[in-house]
This record gives sequence, structure tokens and C-alpha cells, in this order.
Amino acid sequence: HVQLVESGGGSVRPGESLKLTCKDLRYSYTSYCMGWFRQAPGKERERVADFEGDGTTNYAASVKGRFTISQDVAKNGLYLQMNDLVPEDTAMYICAARRCWDPWTRESHYGRGTQVTVS
Repeated sequence: HVQLVESGGGSVRPGESLKLTCKDLRYSYTSYCMGWFRQAPGKERERVADFEGDGTTNYAASVKGRFTISQDVAKNGLYLQMNDLVPEDTAMYICAARRCWDPWTRESHYGRGTQVTVS
């Protein structure tokens, strides 16, 4: 079973950077496509960035050019480099995993999240 743990969140000023890390404590990422979601209070969960099965990446329009998703399969690590942060990026950032042949659904695997606050 997938168990995802995020770290690296914090409080920063606009224009600053953060790098989030997600570790899968049980299985390697080779069986799954990984991604990052975020959810702000009172808002729907939003897909921020993710990998497709062929290694291509997708980004939400609001973060394209500022955020970079990457992974290190050998270290079971998924990362989100966030640059030029703005207050609208404030949210709980959640690591997620899905079988690559499945779409993202409520039944995909999600971590508990790490809070990012930009103010």
C-alpha cells in the first residue's frame, strides 16, 4: 500500500522559494505516476503538477514557469520546486500517486499534506 509523507512547507514572503519533498515509505515510484495537488480553505483541490507514464509533465496554468516537479526514483523522492511564490499559492500541498493507466480520482493515493503560506 502506498504511504506518502510530505515535508518542506513553511511561511515565506512573496517572491521567495520553497522546495517540497514527498517520500513513499513503502513502495518505489516505478509502479505509479506521481503528482502534487493543493487545497486552500474553502476551495476545491487543484492539481498543481504531475507526471504521465512516459515521463512528461503537466502543470496548472497558474504555476507554469514558476514551479518544477521532479523525482528521484532511486531515493523514492518526489519534489516540487516553487519559485516566485505569490499569496495565491497559499494552500495545503498534497503529494499523490496513481497507477499510470488510471485517471486521478478520489481513490488515488494522497498524503496528508504540508502547509505553504505566502504573505
